[in-house]
Amino acid sequence: MSQAASQALFALVESFFTTYLPRQRGASPHTIRAYRDTLKLLLLFATQHRNREVAALRLDDLDANMIAAFLDHLETTRSNSAATRNCRRAALRSFFKHLLRNDLDHALRYTQVLALPAKRAPLRLGHYLEAPDIRAIIEAPDRRTRQGWRDYTLLLFLYNCGARVSEATGLPWSDLQLMPPRQVRLRGKGRKERLVPIWSQTADALRRLHGMTDEGQRHVFVNRHGQPLTRDGVAYILAKHASAAAQDRPTLARDRITPHVFRHSCAAALLQSGTDVTVIRDYLGHASIATTSRYIATNLKMKRDALQRFWKHADLEPVETKLRVSVIPGHAFR
Repeated sequence: MSQAASQALFALVESFFTTYLPRQRGASPHTIRAYRDTLKLLLLFATQHRNREVAALRLDDLDANMIAAFLDHLETTRSNSAATRNCRRAALRSFFKHLLRNDLDHALRYTQVLALPAKRAPLRLGHYLEAPDIRAIIEAPDRRTRQGWRDYTLLLFLYNCGARVSEATGLPWSDLQLMPPRQVRLRGKGRKERLVPIWSQTADALRRLHGMTDEGQRHVFVNRHGQPLTRDGVAYILAKHASAAAQDRPTLARDRITPHVFRHSCAAALLQSGTDVTVIRDYLGHASIATTSRYIATNLKMKRDALQRFWKHADLEPVETKLRVSVIPGHAFR
């Protein structure tokens, strides 16, 4: 009986990853990997609490109490944030819906798991850099070398397009149009595609990079072995050049600058230029305009401009002007 119960569990695990996610839902490889990692963590956690081997786990081992304990374990032991906990919960919900569809005899157990609530996660303000800081990082690579030109082109591309790391690392040459109208086809989350215009400067950099590319090389941004750059590889390149730029701009050394910071910085620059939020949503490939609107909350320049417009509309003298008038020439604040 125990062996049959274990086989039933892993038969459903296999059908979840081989049939349901790729064929019925059309999930992307990235989504499948994320769900696989979540389920792997859960099974390892269950083996420790049930004191048995993974192969001996049964369907009745995965009840609501076990899942609730696992979600708490993610935060307390693995130091995951509430947002990461909620992402893991979403993956488990998808798996338990699959169990519910295929094992109605234990429907109550599965619905109890599905009833576990998400944890309220604090909304973190997106960190972004102003254009002069971005420019300093982009210009840091040594463009006299092939690797330096690749780094320069990669950083310029990330800022120009607001591309996700996966969109840049998976970019093939066939998705680029370097002659007018210059544009790139980006393949984002959920197999969604979007066309993004690119600057002539970016197109020129890509054209020169293509001239340095080995014949038959499919991907744009590759490592020294001709393989596509990884997520960690892009993060390393950015961190290296951000550190170099920080020698002249010390403020860059205060924060951890990741590829996603470039994406935030692109969104902030578009907002500051007066671009409509709906256009920015399509430019960045956001599923909801609510995601794009979060950039407004973090954009200090827009808040300062709004404050100045408010003072002007209220017909009041700006505070800065009053301060300048009150300071006696030749004296400074003590």
